[in-house]
Amino acid sequence: MRNPDVLVVGEALVDVVHRDGAVAEHVGGSPANVALGLGRRGVAVALHTQLGPDERGGLVRRHLEASGVQILPESFSAAATSTATADIADDGQAAYRFDVRWEPEPIARGIRPRLVHTGSIAAFVEPGATVVRAAMRELGAAELTFDPNIRPALLPEHGTAVRMFEETAALATVMKLSDEDARWLYPDVDEDRLIASLLALGPRLVAVTLGARGAVLATQAHTVRVPGVAVDAVDTIGAGDTFMASLVHSVLDAGSADLDAAALQRIGREAARAAAITVSRAGADLPWQRELTK
Repeated sequence: MRNPDVLVVGEALVDVVHRDGAVAEHVGGSPANVALGLGRRGVAVALHTQLGPDERGGLVRRHLEASGVQILPESFSAAATSTATADIADDGQAAYRFDVRWEPEPIARGIRPRLVHTGSIAAFVEPGATVVRAAMRELGAAELTFDPNIRPALLPEHGTAVRMFEETAALATVMKLSDEDARWLYPDVDEDRLIASLLALGPRLVAVTLGARGAVLATQAHTVRVPGVAVDAVDTIGAGDTFMASLVHSVLDAGSADLDAAALQRIGREAARAAAITVSRAGADLPWQRELTK
């Protein structure tokens, strides 16, 4: 797949989930989850990542390929596949511990995606973060989407992390971040100032997710709020990635069209509904297209 609709660049790993005294392993990593969600929606999507020649690397490959994701051959370059240990609290919230390697190979020449997506650990951990930004600059994609998905335990000191965030955001056309991400990056900045500052960095569309309270989507011309979808939460793993995958899907559909307030409402509500499906079941089990068209 040398000309996929979407190329996702970022980490794929295995979530080792501890819940109620039991341990289970699920494929995870924010960029890999976004690729999974897009594949399940029928998008031609490829993933450039870093996996090891081990059992967990095989688990990741089989899981993603079963959902229509092509993993680029140069992705199998690690000595071992990365892991994230998640401790699930009674309310479904996850606390993470990481064993992550991010030293991917350069992306092979000739791939020409319509959209490049990246984010999370991949945008902050060197030397891989340099590969990420090179992909955004050099692949010629019409859309560049970014989700910082802040993981403080793996980030450099705050000032350096903010600089890296802003450098990546300045390359992006569309960006999503959570209210928790925003508070970590810019403590004490209110929502209106935050959104104005993010748009000033360069993206044409910014979305800020607010957990159960929904989300705010904004362009230079319009700002809309969309409500959350009530659901019996099992856990929140993959909720933000599901929102991001839906956002990417909507951007592909819209193409270069201007996004008015009605379009932003539709995009936000679709993303919130998709995220609610993921929250209602264990792990990053993102919805299939058939579930979203019921």
